[in-house]
Amino acid sequence: MGKIKIAIAGVGNCASSLVQGIQYYAERGPEEATGLMNWDLGGYLPSDLEVVAAFDVDVRKVGKDISEAIFESPNCTTAFCPNVPKAGVHVSMGRVLDGVAEHMADYSDERTFLPSDGEEPTQHEVVEKLRESGAHVLINYLPVGSEEAARFYAECALEAGVALVNCIPVFIVSDPAFAARFEKRGLPIVGDDIKAQLGATITHRTLTDLFAKRGVKLERTYQLNTGGNTDFLNMLNRDRLASKKESKTEAVQSVAATRMNADDIHVGPSDYVPWQNDNKVCFIRMEGKLFGDVPMNLEMRLSVEDSPNSAGVSIDAIRCAKVALDRGIGGVLHSPSSYFMKHPPEQVTDDEAHRNVQAFIAGSRDN
Repeated sequence: MGKIKIAIAGVGNCASSLVQGIQYYAERGPEEATGLMNWDLGGYLPSDLEVVAAFDVDVRKVGKDISEAIFESPNCTTAFCPNVPKAGVHVSMGRVLDGVAEHMADYSDERTFLPSDGEEPTQHEVVEKLRESGAHVLINYLPVGSEEAARFYAECALEAGVALVNCIPVFIVSDPAFAARFEKRGLPIVGDDIKAQLGATITHRTLTDLFAKRGVKLERTYQLNTGGNTDFLNMLNRDRLASKKESKTEAVQSVAATRMNADDIHVGPSDYVPWQNDNKVCFIRMEGKLFGDVPMNLEMRLSVEDSPNSAGVSIDAIRCAKVALDRGIGGVLHSPSSYFMKHPPEQVTDDEAHRNVQAFIAGSRDN
């Protein structure tokens, strides 16, 4: 099937886990491939992914081989595959735009972004870089709240003729205007906002769906999250959280038996705890009524390494995008988006989404 050539916008913790994962599974066979939803997806193995271009704005990453840049500060995720060989692909200077929140400057260098003073590329230069690299898929790993920057790279993907996987809560794939433009160009898109392999949102959704199926009336719920990576530090600026909060809240609301009042549901980031690094801790509480209106409540604590949790889904989303390219399918990939993302254009239950994405992988055009 050949390689899936990928370009990365934002060489942070999630990119680090993805690049490490490509090498990690290249050294293993299917019998050792724990932690994957699909070993072979449409003829592509995890090791078939190849990074051919990368963009970042941090002075510690720009100009370095991608194999080195992924371990530079402020990245703090687990180095589960520290022996990533040099790829001969150097991180290019990207556009800052709104990718760096002002409050990040108040923290130590090891915790925050240090923007390079190098000349920022024009859109034409980024497009040319994508074309010259031969990239098939661009994956967006920019910081939360990077509205302008996310749209900039989406425009670059469109012009360069590259598929897009949007892993952040900026609504591009769920924007009908953007979706129509990608469809017109025959370019597949998957998004928006990655739903971790086994994270806060998928767990909260599963429990909410369970309440509905078992006839338990869900009256109130919250989801609180803490972490110590740059994503959580970035989200201390609440002005950057509007789309993130909407994405996470709607992911839960969409599978409830009846929509809850806004005052009865709180889903969103909570606080930044530096010593947690890339570990994310989620607290979920659900209150409801059983048979005879007898009250009940459920409380749960989930602890996960945030970025590998994301990469386990991204690796499938990228492969689905390439399968769609191979089949001549452009526009929104609804099944992969519904299964892999928190804010797809169409919300369905995870059971249905799983069936649909497996059908797509097997050859169905898409729903």
